[in-house]
Amino acid sequence: MNILVTRPEPGASATAARLSAMGHAPILLPCLSIKPKTINLPESPAAIIITSAQAIPALPAAYHHLPVFCVGDATAARLREKNFSSVLSAGGDARDLEKLILRHRLPGTHLLAVGERHGQALAATLRDAGMKILRRAVYTASPIRTLQTEVLDALAGNRVQAALFYSAETVRAFARLRPAGTAAVTAFALSPAVAAPLAGLPWSAIRVALAPTEADLLALLK
Repeated sequence: MNILVTRPEPGASATAARLSAMGHAPILLPCLSIKPKTINLPESPAAIIITSAQAIPALPAAYHHLPVFCVGDATAARLREKNFSSVLSAGGDARDLEKLILRHRLPGTHLLAVGERHGQALAATLRDAGMKILRRAVYTASPIRTLQTEVLDALAGNRVQAALFYSAETVRAFARLRPAGTAAVTAFALSPAVAAPLAGLPWSAIRVALAPTEADLLALLK
């Protein structure tokens, strides 16, 4: 199948490589542009919380020995590649991450490193549970403004059979452009929360991964 990959880099290229290995033809369409922010971070938080691998570049080497809580196993693997020695993966979604953090309840201030406008609900829930949370936006995620000509042509010509969506923000960025041709495309969503805004466009079908992992998402393509 010809498959749109809408997640931002560096995840888009990694997913494209997996799709190619499966015999599919990926079409890269990162719907968000990620830019790091220059921001002062605390010297010695008790632990780190991240909701996306996009936050990893902002974490200094001085944090490598600290516990890091993350949503999924792919992000956990990337943290270990960057020499973080104590990584705890929720293996699911934001709700699973919340449960993981509360189950461990480490003493001290937790740094929640997220994208701009992200993480407020998680921070509020953890604070309500009595935890000390310092939220810092370490990157921005801006939606793309136009679709590439080759993508427009492929959609209009019904040459795209599937599109992968990993976040609700990515779905909204894609939907704002109102592309023609989605009625012939099956949308594959990482979770029900990601699938919800897909209803704003016509699709051949909407399918949701059994669990919020890339392995479960790509399993739908088989």
